[in-house]
Amino acid sequence: MKPKLSHQTITSVVQRDLGPISAWTPVSEGEESQVFGIRLANEDFILRINRQAESFHKDAFCYRHFASASLPIPHILSIGEVDGHAYCVSRRAAGRTLQDLSPAELPPVVSRVDDVMRVIASTSLEGTAGFGTFDANGTGSHGSWHDFLAVIADPGLYDWAKHEPAVDRRWVESRLRLLTDLLPSCPESRRLVHGDFGSNNVLTDGLAITGVIDWSEALFGDPLYDVANIFFWRPWLACMEAQTRYVEQHRPDVTDSIQTLRCYQLRIGLQQIFECAEAEDLADLRWAMARCDTIAADLPV
Repeated sequence: MKPKLSHQTITSVVQRDLGPISAWTPVSEGEESQVFGIRLANEDFILRINRQAESFHKDAFCYRHFASASLPIPHILSIGEVDGHAYCVSRRAAGRTLQDLSPAELPPVVSRVDDVMRVIASTSLEGTAGFGTFDANGTGSHGSWHDFLAVIADPGLYDWAKHEPAVDRRWVESRLRLLTDLLPSCPESRRLVHGDFGSNNVLTDGLAITGVIDWSEALFGDPLYDVANIFFWRPWLACMEAQTRYVEQHRPDVTDSIQTLRCYQLRIGLQQIFECAEAEDLADLRWAMARCDTIAADLPV
């Protein structure tokens, strides 16, 4: 559940740690965090409040290890505690998110988005270890990329049975079998993956990409997973559709990997369905199930 701390509670702690806040501005919030724009000493920052600090420390790790002129990750200024919650203050990237752009504003930007995806994929992972979701020390949670992909079928971590009848057991079993059948098409790759790329986590000034934010879902694995995320969400958001069309037209190296893309889309969809079931978000759950059905229907039996 998203925190709901008052300005007064937040202000007393942040001003104690960082000095006077001269202005507050509204910004789009995430699904798990309160988010505000604030001004400190004539500079603009983003203030986030979450129940735990883990994702903020992971953002800080990604800034220290992966940020560059071609991969603009905002600098984390401070991470602290406020009223039993965690806060994070980072420099504010200029521009708007891809999700906030109109369809007419997207064509000049999509090639730049693709450039940034390539930069992410080529970033050095020196000083890190493992595969899959990694922690704030750069250590992945799995011994291989295939282990991460297959963990969605582990009943010890994903108790699908408790979510019946919202998610039918036979439906889950059929999709998990399909995922397993497709795993051999996936390379055992270990490169940087943002994990939630392409919509409200990418900012632009209309020409360049000015910020890549929220690295809480970042992974070590196959960069095609970020492309698959864009493909999976293409019917949901105009920015994802525009990016998918660009990839289809300009990236034959990607579109030749049809089976791998579909495997990753199913993995992303199953994760989304499980999280929606946990949150009792039945509308989004049904959408994600229908999207998985569409992806599965294109596969050979």
